[in-house]
This record gives sequence, C-alpha cells and structure tokens, in this order.
Amino acid sequence: MTKLTRTTLFTTPAPRAETPMDRTTRAVTEIIDAQTEKREIKTARLRKARLEREAGTQVKAVAPKSKRVSAKSPAKAIK
Repeated sequence: MTKLTRTTLFTTPAPRAETPMDRTTRAVTEIIDAQTEKREIKTARLRKARLEREAGTQVKAVAPKSKRVSAKSPAKAIK
C-alpha cells in the first residue's frame, strides 16, 4: 500500500471525457423529453376542449329520438 500524504489523499480524479456515445445519448434524451412535454400539453388541451364540448352538447344529444330501423336485413335491402 502506498503511503498516504496530503497530496495523495485529497486529490480529485480527473473528469471523464464525454464519449461520442454519451453525447448522442444526451441529445436523444433531450429530444425525447421535449417531444413528451409537447405531447402532454397537446393532450391536456384536447382533453379540456373535448370535455367542454361534451358538457355543452350533452343536453342536445339526449333530445333527438332515434329513427326506426326497418325489419329487413341489410342483405335483403341491397337486392
């Protein structure tokens, strides 16, 4: 074992150089995070608009009565 002195005990290791793979991984992660954030914002906006639309049209959707369906099957109606 080496002798511990002030200079050998408190030295900081040299920082690792960033490899090309590390740079690519970092760039991809940033792109994916940005896309995810945009997608979540858009989804929230569309959900809010859909809920507002459904709340406004809920009364209208109940009012119309359905048309009566004929007893003929679709295959017979085509002939």
